[in-house]
Amino acid sequence: MRRPQEIQQDVDTMATMVNLTSVFESLASMRISQIKKKVEQSEKFFGELWNIYSQIRLDQTFRFGRGDQTKAEKEQLKILITADGGFSGDIDQRLIRLALEDYNKDKHDIIIVGHHGAVQLAQQGIDFKKYYKLPKQDEGINVEPITRDARGYNEVMAYYQSYKSLSVQNVKKMNIGRALADKGQASLEQIMNDEVINEETHIFEPNTNEVIERIEYFMTTIIISQIILESKLAQYASRFKAMTAAHERADESLADFKMMFNRSKRAIKDTRLKEIVIGMRKVKSAREAKKKAAML
Repeated sequence: MRRPQEIQQDVDTMATMVNLTSVFESLASMRISQIKKKVEQSEKFFGELWNIYSQIRLDQTFRFGRGDQTKAEKEQLKILITADGGFSGDIDQRLIRLALEDYNKDKHDIIIVGHHGAVQLAQQGIDFKKYYKLPKQDEGINVEPITRDARGYNEVMAYYQSYKSLSVQNVKKMNIGRALADKGQASLEQIMNDEVINEETHIFEPNTNEVIERIEYFMTTIIISQIILESKLAQYASRFKAMTAAHERADESLADFKMMFNRSKRAIKDTRLKEIVIGMRKVKSAREAKKKAAML
């Protein structure tokens, strides 16, 4: 059996692991709460923009802010939001499989966000137009480079990790143009606003078309930011789940090591007690032998 001093080192190590996993679990939970609040705030701003846009747009076509005179470069842009590290399980692989189901290199371009996804595409020999690192911070995320890229396409599809619950994260795809219309309509229903916004009641500078382009640009930026935040939300939930499982395993291991430590200490005490008893018996036997020899 191992000595108590050796087992005590394992007890201390596992106690540190329990504390660390508990800290990371709390951090992931805090991040999840913060991101949810940010998404709610952006939803309100998006609703106000859509209220203006829906009243002044000239037709039903959403051009991602490129204007009605500019032609799209290609039919579709695929934006893939993946993890930056390799500890994401198989969810990035499922995301890439979904994105490549209808991929046509002559009609589609790919923009990849996150190092892990870029590595997987490169391993499969799939070319991508641009690569962006997944933002480390949750505030002040700059997605304007992606928004500018999106203006050159008729259709923009986003593939990302979706947060369903702390224990469940799914892969989703979104047609951003359709999603903007659906989201705008839903937001419009929640806004109690009787103000009429058109060229008769307002002056648009420099002109109405440019205002429409800027609003489309801003709304595209908002929804891409929300997609990245939801992807990060799913990643934090995945980390929370992993840290919870690790915390439980560390707790169990700590209890096992403490039991081993106590057993080892008890075994040493039992061994010493046996040695004392055996020694006393030997002393007693020696005394009795001396007495018998003296009587003879």
